[in-house]
Amino acid sequence: MAGLIASLTREVSDFPQPGVEFKDLTPVFADATAMAAVTTALAGFAAEADLVAGIDSRGFLVAAAVADRLGTGVLAIRKGGKLPPPVHAVEYDLEYGSAILEIPADGIEFRGRRVAIIDDVLATGGTLAAAAGLLRRVGAQVTVAGVVLELTGLGGREMVAPLQVHSLCPM
Repeated sequence: MAGLIASLTREVSDFPQPGVEFKDLTPVFADATAMAAVTTALAGFAAEADLVAGIDSRGFLVAAAVADRLGTGVLAIRKGGKLPPPVHAVEYDLEYGSAILEIPADGIEFRGRRVAIIDDVLATGGTLAAAAGLLRRVGAQVTVAGVVLELTGLGGREMVAPLQVHSLCPM
């Protein structure tokens, strides 16, 4: 699995700002065999969840496929300003600035739901930690996180501990 993902990952220097080596998983998602393998593997980790949450925006792609595979609902954890009010929000720091994540405050009951969080890349862990904290704040039980690619040298796993994180391709 890791070899397949690594072989299809495109590396983009100095994006979104100088000094950042961006890992573009778009080719992984566009490859039918790779996408099916990623979906199956992440669904295995998330099997106990009754809701799959994907982090804006590439996490949406994989989370929707995993939710479909598991027969659960999917939640889009959005960047600030993308959802109609009212929202639950959290502001957090990431490796090249700060951001806001939001989820709907109406229409979805989170209390007691077992939620698996899915994202494309785990880097410093700020986004995943913020998403998990936001979901816990509204009463959800965040049971597991799954990522396609993990940049192991950036300490993301430690940032989200004790949340169990499954990575398909540690780099």
